[in-house]
Amino acid sequence: MKTITAPYRIEGGVHPAYRKELARERAILAMPPPGLVRISMAQHLGAPAKPLVKKGDTVLRGQRIGEPGGFVSAAAHASVSGTVQAVGPAPTASGALAMAVDIESDGNDTSLEPGPRHDNWAELDAKTLIGLVADAGIVGMGGAGFPTHVKLSPPPDKTIDTLIVNGAECEPFLTADDRLMREQADGIWTGISILRHILGARSVRVAIEDNKPEALKAMERAMAGAEGDVTLIVLPASYPQGAEKQQIYGITGRETPSGGLPMDVGCLVENVGTCLAVRDAIVNGRPLTERVTTVTGDPVAEPGNILNRIGTLYSDLIAFCGGLRSPATKIVSGGPMMGFAQGSLESATAKTTSGLLALAPDQAPVYESLPCIACGRCVRACPMTLLPCELSQALEAEDYELADAFHVMDCIECGCCAFVCPARRPLVQHMRGGKARIALKRREAMQNNKEKG
Repeated sequence: MKTITAPYRIEGGVHPAYRKELARERAILAMPPPGLVRISMAQHLGAPAKPLVKKGDTVLRGQRIGEPGGFVSAAAHASVSGTVQAVGPAPTASGALAMAVDIESDGNDTSLEPGPRHDNWAELDAKTLIGLVADAGIVGMGGAGFPTHVKLSPPPDKTIDTLIVNGAECEPFLTADDRLMREQADGIWTGISILRHILGARSVRVAIEDNKPEALKAMERAMAGAEGDVTLIVLPASYPQGAEKQQIYGITGRETPSGGLPMDVGCLVENVGTCLAVRDAIVNGRPLTERVTTVTGDPVAEPGNILNRIGTLYSDLIAFCGGLRSPATKIVSGGPMMGFAQGSLESATAKTTSGLLALAPDQAPVYESLPCIACGRCVRACPMTLLPCELSQALEAEDYELADAFHVMDCIECGCCAFVCPARRPLVQHMRGGKARIALKRREAMQNNKEKG
């Protein structure tokens, strides 16, 4: 095992005020089970899970309450024991409605018996281990939420030679992954080793930004003595250094093709939290029912990194951190660059909820959007080397063909363009809306072709 600085520099990017000092030194604190959890069936990319319970059913912690709704989907599990109070639509962090299961805790927190414990995981084949990952409902916990068992099952012609473990946590304010690496490094390394075994990957690269020295030391100790091509990569602190395609380039120099996936260049990227969840599923026989979330921001009385049950209402999470000591203009699920502003605190944590951020009035002022002044700052900041100013104007004119030709579908919605725009244009919203319209048009065209064929 060796430690090196990232050999390549990513394009574009920005350097926002990171403000990680608010929660960085707060050790992970376990929150008691709340009185009610709201577990969404749409905590991942792909088809939502299908509820398996109805109002009045009693459930145990760890019990499966949602089955995958398709190949790209994930199971959902009860995070407390108690009684199902409702099954119906509820808002997700993005504001969209999805089926959710409300469970009133009985206060006993009774768990199902753990599944089989596989300390001998190295003796199991990949198919068996992937099945256990699927049974545990594990998804990417860095934010995207792609079902992990699907990611671990690339087509036969897509050989994965490099497993990249993402510990960059480049979003300002968030420190959940930092604390997880400091406090659970050995468990994370076990999960990494299991993933490496499943993939048969020759190389392992663990990537951490240089503004997390304690996490770097902890992972270095955990990885000491690792066999084969294993390297700890020190990334320069830069946003969006943790984005999948940027990280692949920064570490390997490989460029993911337009419209392509990491598997197209022989790589697979997993978040450190996902690796720990894999360890828990395989070695401890536990499904994914809890995660660490950073609750932070100047208005929060006691910022911290909270181990909370999936489905915890945002209102309960903030209350556990002492509430708000001063007014908050905006509450954001996630980080300030890619998170979603909340209309209320009745949404609940999901497998992908890395942070809950309260912003003070001076941190979230109301701006008026003005016409583009063609300054080019967004072009220089874009890590995907796109032309955000041109894309934005094409999308405002509803010229989706032009936006598609300008590769809007390659936008990773990182927010760098909006961050540097002096005209305060809603560039990310333009891209997100345009991508949705283009994706819909493509699906409609495919359906029409099927009907004609």
